[in-house]
Amino acid sequence: MLARQTQVERTRATTTELIETARRLFGRDGYAATSIEGIARECGMTKGAVYHHFDGKIELFRAVFVRQEQQLAELIATAASETDDPPERLRRGFHAFLRACVEPQVRQIILLDGPAILGWSTVRAIEYEYTLKLLRQGLEAAAARGQLLAGDVTIRSHVIFGALCESGMFIARADDPAEVLSAVLDEADELLVALAGKSNPTIQGGT
Repeated sequence: MLARQTQVERTRATTTELIETARRLFGRDGYAATSIEGIARECGMTKGAVYHHFDGKIELFRAVFVRQEQQLAELIATAASETDDPPERLRRGFHAFLRACVEPQVRQIILLDGPAILGWSTVRAIEYEYTLKLLRQGLEAAAARGQLLAGDVTIRSHVIFGALCESGMFIARADDPAEVLSAVLDEADELLVALAGKSNPTIQGGT
């Protein structure tokens, strides 16, 4: 006989279901067009049940944003793990991030609604725990091997991350995101080549 779920397990399962359902609806319809009532209905719950777990729509959206960042960080880490060369790991991470910006859910939640709903400081604090943290670690690894030009890694990570986010926004707002992706990937490669020095042979072209 299956063991009965504890209250903590039931609460965790309900919270996960709410976040995943909200992530699908926020990603598909956007924050403004998604209601607590609609999320509750999709989950087969009452509106009051949703408020039992989250104080409101913004708090639920924050949880969705965090989950989307976690997933994006996992995607980047997986892509980077395919090589041991730090600059190439950075390049693959850049590409994974920018390719993800073509996905409607990432575009809507991370790039479009996130900054508008949560504010810049909250978004950056969350990103620092996931995607920005990965970028800094990658830069530190490359710098430790002398594969990047000398510079302040903290400042550099924020400058590069800002460039990647702006590139992602450019992709997200394009009429045909997939069409502009290739050109943006090429520019990201050029940025990394410049950071490594023009004669650095470790940066591979292509995808």
